[in-house]
Amino acid sequence: MRLRIALLFIVLSTALAPQAWPQAKPAEEFNVREHYTKYEYRIPMRDGVHLFTAVYVPKDASVAYPFLVNRTPYSVAPYGEDHYPSRVGPSEAFARSGYIFVDQDVRGRYMSEGKFVEMRPHIDEKHSKQDVDDSSDFYDTIEWLLHNVPNNNGKVGIWGISYPGFFTSASIIDSHPALKAASPQAPMTDLFMGDDAYHGGAFMLNANFGFYVFFKPLENPTLPPNLPPFEYGTPSGYDFFLKLGPLANITARYFHDQGFLWNDQVGHTTYDDYWKPRNLAPHLKNIHCAVLTVGGWFDAEDLSGPFKVFRSIEQNDPGIYNGLVEGPWVHGGWSRFEGDHLGSASFAAKTAEYFRDNIQFPFFEKHLKGKGTEELPKAYAFETGTNVWRKYPSWPPPNAKSRVLYFQEHGGLSFVAPESQQEAFDEYVSDPARPVPYIDYAATHVPQEYMVSDQRFASTRPDVLVYQTPPLEQDVTIAGPISPHLFVSTTGTDSDFVVKIVDVYPPDYPQPETKTESGTPPRQTDIPPPRIVLAGYQQLLRGWPMRAKFRNSFEKPEPMVPGQVEGVNFTAPDINHTFRRNHRIMIQVQSTWFPLIDRNPQTFVNIPDAKPEDFKKATQRVYRGKGNASGVTVQVLE
Repeated sequence: MRLRIALLFIVLSTALAPQAWPQAKPAEEFNVREHYTKYEYRIPMRDGVHLFTAVYVPKDASVAYPFLVNRTPYSVAPYGEDHYPSRVGPSEAFARSGYIFVDQDVRGRYMSEGKFVEMRPHIDEKHSKQDVDDSSDFYDTIEWLLHNVPNNNGKVGIWGISYPGFFTSASIIDSHPALKAASPQAPMTDLFMGDDAYHGGAFMLNANFGFYVFFKPLENPTLPPNLPPFEYGTPSGYDFFLKLGPLANITARYFHDQGFLWNDQVGHTTYDDYWKPRNLAPHLKNIHCAVLTVGGWFDAEDLSGPFKVFRSIEQNDPGIYNGLVEGPWVHGGWSRFEGDHLGSASFAAKTAEYFRDNIQFPFFEKHLKGKGTEELPKAYAFETGTNVWRKYPSWPPPNAKSRVLYFQEHGGLSFVAPESQQEAFDEYVSDPARPVPYIDYAATHVPQEYMVSDQRFASTRPDVLVYQTPPLEQDVTIAGPISPHLFVSTTGTDSDFVVKIVDVYPPDYPQPETKTESGTPPRQTDIPPPRIVLAGYQQLLRGWPMRAKFRNSFEKPEPMVPGQVEGVNFTAPDINHTFRRNHRIMIQVQSTWFPLIDRNPQTFVNIPDAKPEDFKKATQRVYRGKGNASGVTVQVLE
């Protein structure tokens, strides 16, 4: 949600604040103070609340400029008209081109007045000036800017990443006539249904804890506090959370003085009337500007949001340009990194720089300045595996066809359905006291590399089922959502089922060479640590949990009947990946993924209230006979 790892707050003014992005080796370092004049305003809203807004105006007044706005809950620091950030806008190209940059503390955060509401629900029908939301706040902001900031060209754009991505989406509903372009990037859209809070009904423990120990209610207006790093007392998040025990212990120890935010996230365990109004997708209507939604295939926080925003606008707002960009990036990585690789996964090009220079910048230049005539495609998607940018007229691509990867005996995986009439299954014992880790190294925060991390450590555990194809005889490209269809039984009354799709590299996969700046191999002066061998590497492409109590409804959970075979069907966010010839497609199935998600006691209880004695071992069976053929539906390009 909002760069939910605590790192966001440690580097609050540089990680996701409006000015945050790296320089792409400029010929000369750009000096914001030299080229822009800073002003600070308290812009009045229709209900009398004032929102703190920093405005950076180009000193060159020979031409009129468009506004480019970023609305954030993370502070528009540095405060004071004599204090300048080192960077403004989405990338340096914008600063050099010339825009009136506008950074605003949203309602209830830092120097703005009013009350902050987590993902403030949109009000479709407003009956008075007291009916305010982010759409009305942005409308009032635009109106004020147009009349009070001179030398503007009458056009407005807005962009934002993560929580600011949500504020971008929420702000463009019932859009102001001057709004011409918007780019929601990694936008939080539905926290319970696949964004930061819950995946498949399972609470995203590690990331939410790391976020909410810092993101707390404010007595605003106030300047950002100087917060020290949270002390875990151990380098291992696995050990930290396991020793804490049930969720109730975490809440009592670290969030006892917080009336909402963490408690709301943890306490609302079903898709109830807290979550439903906060699903922004149904409200994305009456949008009249061009929209470019951006996401990362390996975003650990807001994988679902970009697709939901794109699809909702496509359905509700015909007649505007509505595009989707998905690249091989972590959360916000397209703004902060080069995008050449992620951990051990190589993409063979600086994909983030390409996006900033060839997609994002031309989009705003076209719609806010009238420069350029070429429209971007409907979907601009980076295909991992082959490492190629693809342009599609729709997403998923029109030539993507549904096929099922069926689980077979002896750990096989095939597009051919099993023929055996006998009841066939594989089983394992899931123990909440010894959960499967999601990484094989020590980390307290969620390492963004985990989205492509090597799964060989998991595939050797007895509580992880593994199914894989023979080496592929030809490339197989999957472009679209991943939909497991499991037939399972358990000796408990509730269980989680985590399904991962993995690319298994061939045994002769080349190892990248390490060279010094002079191009020569480094001289070995001591015994080096073990290196990651890419031959046989099991690269995670997508992993997604499903809490079985929600198999029929996320609103009304139901216990599992011990020993009874039931279907557990769900859908994980899209991938766009080519499994190359001689690689294998692997599916892993397990019932714990800790501490990425909270532990399921495997008894039917309200998990935030679970006691230590509620956590029990359970034997899980996954069936693969002809009558109960478990598998995963994927979209294969033809």
